[in-house]
Amino acid sequence: MRILLTNDDGIHARGLEALRLALEDIAEVIVAAPDRERSATGHGITVDYPIRVSKYQFPNSSTQGWIIDGTPADCVKLAICALLTHPPDLVVSGINRGGNLGTDVLYSGTVSAAIEGIIHGIPSIAVSLNSFDFQADYSYAASVACKLCLEIEKVGLTTDTMLNVNVPAVTEAEIKGIQITKLGIRRYEDVFQERQDPRGRTYFWLAGDIVDDDQDQDADVMVIRKNIVSITPIHFDLTNFKLIQELKDKLNHVLW
Repeated sequence: MRILLTNDDGIHARGLEALRLALEDIAEVIVAAPDRERSATGHGITVDYPIRVSKYQFPNSSTQGWIIDGTPADCVKLAICALLTHPPDLVVSGINRGGNLGTDVLYSGTVSAAIEGIIHGIPSIAVSLNSFDFQADYSYAASVACKLCLEIEKVGLTTDTMLNVNVPAVTEAEIKGIQITKLGIRRYEDVFQERQDPRGRTYFWLAGDIVDDDQDQDADVMVIRKNIVSITPIHFDLTNFKLIQELKDKLNHVLW
């Protein structure tokens, strides 16, 4: 099995390092990751300036690495279309520092990298640890990712849907299981902090406190609270199929 590994925290991130080391035990790993943190870039791609690429040698490893000065989606697109001689069997994105839950997946570079994989017809997963602690332990999340990769190799995975995996930031002994979930709704209070620089000019800093309203208990934002690993199938078709016929009926008089 050949795995293309990427992330949005940058090629030197601890989460990527933990996942790379774990995946090397089960597969041939190729890394194509951003040169620096690219969190919350969504599915942006670079179209207005050249993308620079340099090879990177991981210490004590034969894994091929590329450092790319682009977005996570750039990394996957460039690797598949230009850097690799043939496509990988699987795209794995992560391990992200911090959860990618609910509607936050729309902003996530980690999730978008995996979505870029399925756009190219390659089974893909995104893995996140629900902690922003720089000293967080990624070992259990890495083992979950490896087990999932082996299972996908065995049973297959549809290439129009990626799996978004969120792992609670607790010890393995505290994990209460694994559950297939759906996306919840994630809102924030006090999203922007207004500040002043030393010259007295006003600027804003994006922050905010998470508000997870009461919602379906099968939603990822609820399941993660119970120390359960959340796996959510996500695809890129944003069509609201339920509304198609209703819109046809209501707008029939203006449709040609």
